[in-house]
Amino acid sequence: MNVNDIDMKVEVLVIPVSDIERAKNFYGRLGWRLDRTPPSVVQFTPHGSSCSVQFGTDLTEAAPGSGKGYLIVSDIEAARTALVTAGIEVGAVFHLGPDGPVEGLAPERRSYFSRATFRDPDGNTWLLQEVTNRLPGRVDPGPTSFTSPTDLASALRRAAAAHGEHEKVIGQEDPDWPDWYAQYMVNEQTGTEPPK
Repeated sequence: MNVNDIDMKVEVLVIPVSDIERAKNFYGRLGWRLDRTPPSVVQFTPHGSSCSVQFGTDLTEAAPGSGKGYLIVSDIEAARTALVTAGIEVGAVFHLGPDGPVEGLAPERRSYFSRATFRDPDGNTWLLQEVTNRLPGRVDPGPTSFTSPTDLASALRRAAAAHGEHEKVIGQEDPDWPDWYAQYMVNEQTGTEPPK
């Protein structure tokens, strides 16, 4: 068997914390699911994620606050507002410009460019990144799925807006709109060209 034939999925990342109960309270406020684990391990799974984070006694020798992770969201403004409402201190939304970070959403709301950051009580950094259209080759083109109702609803809204533009181009209502939506949403996830 070739290594390319072995499925390997990131299941858990360990984050270094100094106070387990304080960290448990913080990650609970994020709305992440507290999973069942052995007593020495605390594990949370973000809504819509297949990967969890763990912390606990003697899980890592890394210094508390040295962790960094990316959290992918389909609507960075909505995600930031929800976190702030939950009492999480989140920095302003920014995007990457040619000379570095620029405050505000990315022009044309380009996928991968709009970001915001927050830190847990130990200083571990989480970067929110808005991704709505994957780059080619970043996702297996076979299976397509949506991990939450929120994720699916956001994809449907983007498809509806794009389909409205499609109908303007063809100059009439498209009776096959469900097929067009489906193809648009799959193409968006897999980083391929949208339907014409």
